[in-house]
Amino acid sequence: MRHAVAALAGLILWAMPVQAFQIEASRSFGAAAPARVIEVLSTTDIDVLAPVIEEFLQRNPSLGVHYTLASSQEVYAAVSAGGAFDVVISSAMDLQMKLANDGLVQPLPQALVEVRPYWTRWRNLVVAVAQEPVTVLLADSAVAGGLAVPRTRRDLIALLRDHPDRFRGRVGSYDPAVSGAGYLFAAQDARLSDTFWRLAEVMGRLDAKLYCCSGDMIAAIRRGDLLMAYNVLGSYAAPKSEAGGAAGQGFQVIELEDFTLTLLRTALVPKSAPSPDLAAGFVAYLLSAEGQTLIAGAAGLPAIEAEAFVAKPHLSPIRLDPGLLAQLDQLTRQRFLEEWRAAMDQP
Repeated sequence: MRHAVAALAGLILWAMPVQAFQIEASRSFGAAAPARVIEVLSTTDIDVLAPVIEEFLQRNPSLGVHYTLASSQEVYAAVSAGGAFDVVISSAMDLQMKLANDGLVQPLPQALVEVRPYWTRWRNLVVAVAQEPVTVLLADSAVAGGLAVPRTRRDLIALLRDHPDRFRGRVGSYDPAVSGAGYLFAAQDARLSDTFWRLAEVMGRLDAKLYCCSGDMIAAIRRGDLLMAYNVLGSYAAPKSEAGGAAGQGFQVIELEDFTLTLLRTALVPKSAPSPDLAAGFVAYLLSAEGQTLIAGAAGLPAIEAEAFVAKPHLSPIRLDPGLLAQLDQLTRQRFLEEWRAAMDQP
């Protein structure tokens, strides 16, 4: 499968100065004429965080929230260009770290972040509000006829390699050239295991389809367009995995036992925030016991919980530290994407 045009577009987007950015959706919450409005820019689907926002506004009825949804690279571009947003929430941990490292983030109150687990924050600039496994989606029909459900990447490679007629044109993953989160997952995958490149080559031989986001891959699985999707946010997929019949194709959400990357969804307050005081209050609510309960319950995003890594040793957290910046080096990124394209463009 040829992805040269999409990949080139991604490289151009990365390199060029951004004057404007493209949003996917937006919604206003709260009273018709609130006294003040918190501007939130996020990669998290609006419907996911809507219950949390609505409960926050129940406690702050004079406020409003204007929520803008965009891709992780567009979020990064908007903040880099000095966009007027108070709170930025993103699944692309590396891009959030880069914004902080580039001096584009203002500190949160020390008392707010110092009580958080050390592994969920970087200084008092970037703080995690949820932790999410990066999973494999496998359609029920993919293992019809008694095929074993893969539990490791080696199992997955064997399943795809041994049944090419079943899976050709029906496997998918992120396009790391256009998705910040997709690049983060792929780079971390490759860092932890050589099997990633073997899997990429097998997917390339099967004419893999590449996507911008988890939601599109989940929809493709449910429609029956895909039988397998790799590196999908499990928190988005789990509520829809049991859907079948007229609602769509049923599928399993698999946490691979060799390792399952675990993302930290992070929040920050840009230097250009119009209302940093309101921003700090909103982030404080997300981190509060009530906010975390809502995030885990109503929003369906796993709350911050160190015990999860004890209960599930296969979970491998992506570390929130400056090491993430190395993979954003322009030359490093270019070489990685060239190798990825070579794997995808199998004859």
